Amino acid sequence: MGWGRNRYPMRPYVVVNVAMSADGKLSTIERRQVKISGEQDFARVDRLKAGCDAIMVGIGTVLADDPSLTVKGEECRENRRRRGMDEHPVRVVIDSAARIPTDAKILHKGQGKRVIAVSLKASPEKVAALKQYATVIIAGEDEVDLAKFLDELGSMGIQRLMVEGGGTLIEGLVRAGLVDEIYTFIGNIIIGGKDAPTLADGNGFLTESSFARLTLLEAHRIEKGILLHWHVDSQENLS
Repeated sequence: MGWGRNRYPMRPYVVVNVAMSADGKLSTIERRQVKISGEQDFARVDRLKAGCDAIMVGIGTVLADDPSLTVKGEECRENRRRRGMDEHPVRVVIDSAARIPTDAKILHKGQGKRVIAVSLKASPEKVAALKQYATVIIAGEDEVDLAKFLDELGSMGIQRLMVEGGGTLIEGLVRAGLVDEIYTFIGNIIIGGKDAPTLADGNGFLTESSFARLTLLEAHRIEKGILLHWHVDSQENLS
């Protein structure tokens, strides 16, 4: 599953997984979740999730989709229990301003640990409220310092981290040279919309020399789409 050693030994090995339309969109312009892949790919994602120590999303994904990020299959949960692990990976949210609702599914559904990363601009009152449900880590002044936060996750024993979105978080991780592998399932639909989210949003890379480069490890058809498995070539702090 892996490709060599993590170039940051103290940080988790980071695997991004997304499903996108044929035109590269993760959801609609209204950030409404769309079913892009089918049951076979859902099962693959569940196995991938179950094999990781933690799963991470950005606050935009939480506000738009309210995911639980739990392992769905009983066999996958049983395999984790046999390995002495919680049924579900540690659920992680990047939330600079502590906007996550205290009733979000990710904080309540399924047993296991939760971690929320915030910045110094987050409300102390909201941080205190979130500490009832999760470990809250302050990393960064105006926004979460992703490299620093991943160091914190590594110190907690998290060795393999899965990232499911959104595009702003993924772009930030890629830009910082923190992503090791990417799985992209490309479905047989076109969503359209110049403002619809993509795999890597944010500011983008301004010059060709700064583009993140990938090596294709494998490609195979699943149902009516195709799964591409990429290794991210070693590049640090892209601009």
